[in-house]
Amino acid sequence: MNEALAEFFKHNLWANLRLLNACTPLNDAQLDASAPGTYGSVRDTLVHLVGAEQRYVARLRGQDPEDTVRETKGFPGLDVLRESTRRSGEALVGIAEQFDPKQVLRGTWRGEPYELRAVIVMIQAINHATEHRIHIVGILNQNGIETPNMDGWAYGAEAK
Repeated sequence: MNEALAEFFKHNLWANLRLLNACTPLNDAQLDASAPGTYGSVRDTLVHLVGAEQRYVARLRGQDPEDTVRETKGFPGLDVLRESTRRSGEALVGIAEQFDPKQVLRGTWRGEPYELRAVIVMIQAINHATEHRIHIVGILNQNGIETPNMDGWAYGAEAK
């Protein structure tokens, strides 16, 4: 069992849900806010973050991704994003607990075959979520909206 690796993904799930909960009271103008150097609006960034996480789970499991959240489908609402985040986050925790660092993923992406160490997808899942949470925090803070603390210290204090 990979308890330490799983803990990174438990933090990731906790932080994603914490951010989604902080976005719940936002109005449409706040959800549509953006800032230079970010992915896009808060709304679009949340959809991208959650949709990508579904795709990471699918790739790690060798399955087709869920089609619940997709950038091309638009904003499904915070409740859908929260539930999808919970499912994909719990799946990543489970994958991390049983993770084989020697696992190699093979498939086709954009019509081309690929071979990729699974650990790269795990690293990308954490990095990607962290990057986009920071984008959203920056946008909200620039608009005078208080954001939750999502760092490791806050997680550790709550996860006791």
